[in-house]
Amino acid sequence: MIPPKPQPRADRVSLLQYARLFRRDILSAQPARLYRAWMAEFRTPFFRSFLVNQPDLVDTVLKARPDDFPKSDRIGAGLRPLLGESVFLTNGETWKRQRRIIDPAFEGGRLRETFPAMWQAALSAEARLRDRAGGVVEIEEIASHAAADVIFRTLFSIPIEDAVASAVFHEFRAYQRSQPILNLAAFIPGPRWMPRLFRRDTRAAARRIRALITGLTEQRMRAIDAGTAPDDLATKIMTTRDPVTGQTFSTEEMVDQVAIFFLAGHETSASALGWALYLLACAPDWQARVAAEGAGLTGEFGDLSNLRATRDVFRETLRLYPPVPMMVREAACPETFRDRAVPRGSQIVLSPWHLHRHERIWDMPDAFDPARWQTDEGRRCGREAFMPFSAGPRVCTGAGFAMAEGVLLLALLLRNLRVDLVAGREPVPQAHLTVRAKDGIWLRVTARDA
Repeated sequence: MIPPKPQPRADRVSLLQYARLFRRDILSAQPARLYRAWMAEFRTPFFRSFLVNQPDLVDTVLKARPDDFPKSDRIGAGLRPLLGESVFLTNGETWKRQRRIIDPAFEGGRLRETFPAMWQAALSAEARLRDRAGGVVEIEEIASHAAADVIFRTLFSIPIEDAVASAVFHEFRAYQRSQPILNLAAFIPGPRWMPRLFRRDTRAAARRIRALITGLTEQRMRAIDAGTAPDDLATKIMTTRDPVTGQTFSTEEMVDQVAIFFLAGHETSASALGWALYLLACAPDWQARVAAEGAGLTGEFGDLSNLRATRDVFRETLRLYPPVPMMVREAACPETFRDRAVPRGSQIVLSPWHLHRHERIWDMPDAFDPARWQTDEGRRCGREAFMPFSAGPRVCTGAGFAMAEGVLLLALLLRNLRVDLVAGREPVPQAHLTVRAKDGIWLRVTARDA
């Protein structure tokens, strides 16, 4: 089965055309040749950009020499009104200090400790979808609601029905649709103080979200001081001291981190879950296998190890529809890639979207085939050309959390419900902050015993 992918642009377009295409959708703004190229160079009057697909060069950038390829501020400039100086945008010692404080919250047995909250969120999502059975449902909305509920229950011990949690969720939905992946700063370099051209509704949504998160953070700090705070992820992060400096996060710093936790943990998980449900509607045999595994769930953490087919489906979804389609680094010093000079300051684009569908790496790269993950090809390519959560020191700290959440939600939602395609409503992938469907993903939901 070949699921939809965006139509690529013509091989040559003007910079103005490219900027317009990029603002509308990062995926269809790219030429078809990138699905076969090991490296491609793009030049503008302001900077040079190199898209790198060759696995050993990707490893050089992300794993072997990450300090020589810090995150580019071209993407950060568009997200800073919401994310501030969060771990997603910082570099150098600031980033290292932030990771030293954040990482312990996701290490060791913390996933087991957060599982009960994750399970309750999954049960609530199942109940909400069951109430819609018998009709046609925009499944991305269900996925977003479920992912947001997981984040709030595990981070702040409150369900999505909480008034503040619900307000943050709805504001993020508006922000996701209004914020393009790039603004003018991505194409025209300038200092941090240079005015950025953001849409008025984008700025307003960012302010409202940060105000709501500030309230939650200040409330939690008071509870920590009073000794009444629950033992959840927010408390763990806010009470962890940097082993080097001995400092904890200030309120402002914690607001930045909560914003990226919500963006990374909600937007990316919702994107993957929505596409996974669509792909299973296209593949009823795999949907039946996932449902059978879901029927064995008991609410125990050990259940996750039994969801083997579901895990392969979720991996294949992340391969075909990686939530974050591109990552941008910057060459801190002159480099030579594939016998080609890469000047200092060049933008190094790493594209999970193209790497995961690369025609010279994967067998039938555009096909939905979860069985590939149990083959030698799948295992090899999974090591060399699969990075939905990035890789190296900057790998997503919540990668294990996200995999557990996605697999659990998928199996639980389908154990008693079936999703089917709706004629004439094929989704069109489009990237804003994450890879979503242009007009949503519409599926028919019915009870399995109906």
